[in-house]
Amino acid sequence: MSAAQETFVSHLVELRDRLLRAMLAILVVFLCLMPWASDIYDLLAMPMIRTLPAGTHMIATGVVTPFFVPVKVTMMAAFVVALPVVLYQAWAFVAPGLYAHERRFGLPLVLGSTILFLLGMAFCYFFVFGTVFKVIAEFAPKSITPAPDIEQYLSFVMTMFIAFGLTFEVPVAVILLAKTGVVSVEKLVAARPYVIVGAFIVAAVITPPDVVSQLLLAIPMCLLFEVGVIIARILVKDRSDGGSESLERIESN
Repeated sequence: MSAAQETFVSHLVELRDRLLRAMLAILVVFLCLMPWASDIYDLLAMPMIRTLPAGTHMIATGVVTPFFVPVKVTMMAAFVVALPVVLYQAWAFVAPGLYAHERRFGLPLVLGSTILFLLGMAFCYFFVFGTVFKVIAEFAPKSITPAPDIEQYLSFVMTMFIAFGLTFEVPVAVILLAKTGVVSVEKLVAARPYVIVGAFIVAAVITPPDVVSQLLLAIPMCLLFEVGVIIARILVKDRSDGGSESLERIESN
């Protein structure tokens, strides 16, 4: 076996080990949380339960749905809790192949994108759900009794979590585009009107067909774009200043 083949095989073995450790961490957390699976689902369903009429509950139309839905929610919670371990395994696999300046930039990028994704989920849970469900309950006809299905509720929640989590990644995407030189900060600023229109289009496609949820997704997306532009402007300026200083030193020598 040649040296290149040995290196490739060793990388595959290390990747397998890292994936196994990450999955083991998720499995351990999942098994620890399983006794409280019903409570975890109740916590997830609390924004909806608060807006239902007194004495009304959510329903389960499937035979095994009352078991599998809490299990799915618990698995999602286990992934979130074990996320630091998963990210560490991913970083430990990638970091040896990076240059020193790439590692200095990559680690804050990974941590920042993770924190922003979790903040997006938290914003969705604590603010968006309560607002949207309250508006829907107020507009619902008085002649009906709402009884949401728990499986459909989980699907809705997962879609919204992913949508808002990715929305909060907008500053990271903007910083990457500017930092790598793909797009200049000036072009990003000039593209602001298109970004605003695109944000509302994305919000209309992803969110439920109501104006409130669309606004709650589109407005943070526009604001986060502005935050990304401000940070990118600072980083690019610092890089330019550092490059100018290095050039001056070379010329003076």
